[in-house]
Amino acid sequence: MIRDHWYVVLESKDVPAGKAVGVKRLGEDLVFWRTRAGQVVCMYDRCPHLSARLSQGHIQPQDYLACPFHGFEFDPGGRCRYVPALGRNTDPPKILQVPTYPTYEAHGLIWIWWGEPRENLTPPAWFDIGPEFSYCGYQDVWPVHYSRMIENQLDVMHLPFVHYNTIGRGQRVVVDGPLVREEGDKLQVWVFNRRDDGTPPRRAAELPAPTRPPFLEFLFPNLWQNRISEDVRIVVAFVPVDEENARMILRFYQRFVRLPFLRDLVNRLGCWSSRYIANQDKRVVSQQRPKRSALRSDEHLLRGDGAVLAYRRLRDERLAQVASRSTPSRREV
Repeated sequence: MIRDHWYVVLESKDVPAGKAVGVKRLGEDLVFWRTRAGQVVCMYDRCPHLSARLSQGHIQPQDYLACPFHGFEFDPGGRCRYVPALGRNTDPPKILQVPTYPTYEAHGLIWIWWGEPRENLTPPAWFDIGPEFSYCGYQDVWPVHYSRMIENQLDVMHLPFVHYNTIGRGQRVVVDGPLVREEGDKLQVWVFNRRDDGTPPRRAAELPAPTRPPFLEFLFPNLWQNRISEDVRIVVAFVPVDEENARMILRFYQRFVRLPFLRDLVNRLGCWSSRYIANQDKRVVSQQRPKRSALRSDEHLLRGDGAVLAYRRLRDERLAQVASRSTPSRREV
């Protein structure tokens, strides 16, 4: 996992009002809850007193989260505001502080800024999916590092084999390109797979200029979109759980059917189809070793792996940037 980035970690519906929710994300035990105004709070799921899980506690009317063990109450900034054993008129020791992460909520998703606090954080990027789109989605846990899941969705060579009876039909086994463009934290991929007619694959530089938006888009560090058409999209957040597990939050978006009953039926069918296709990937990706990918490894990438290689390079660059300014993590302090 790479610090100092916005990560999608949950859907909005996963954090209902009035309830503390404990989850593992990015290798850390975290608790999420909402203030009365609806603001999502994220903090370590550990009381600094005797290490009880704050997610077992209760949200107080004044927007404090109370520890279930001894009743210590913490505000949304993680500061202890009340220790029952000391009484209402005694200020709690300042050392009773729970580390927190900034949150951002939009499009029914919750991001956290997984890094050191900064002033004037820029909100995370999103795709050009407007409110006219509706969606159906699901979540699933894969027993792999999230980097493997991302690479799987950028891999254009596996389609005829893993998805031989779905999106890979047609035996388009030869990979021209692919054409990959990198813009900051965004990767854009155009796919030019074709049947084998005896001619060698063309390099990306030999391909015609694209006449449509990219087929695949990836927003670093963990958001991906498949632009099936202008009216149909698949969006996936690859959520790091720990070094060996990740959670997929997948959504099927469409805007070509808007009548409520038919819209919901189409969305459910699209979601079912997306789950079936994703499970074809899961069967193979779950067995990859090592579970985490790396730019420098004993794996031998080919020209058709251009998008995978671009992701590995981007990831390696971000890792190096974080290492160059590294300070002890809050977990270590």
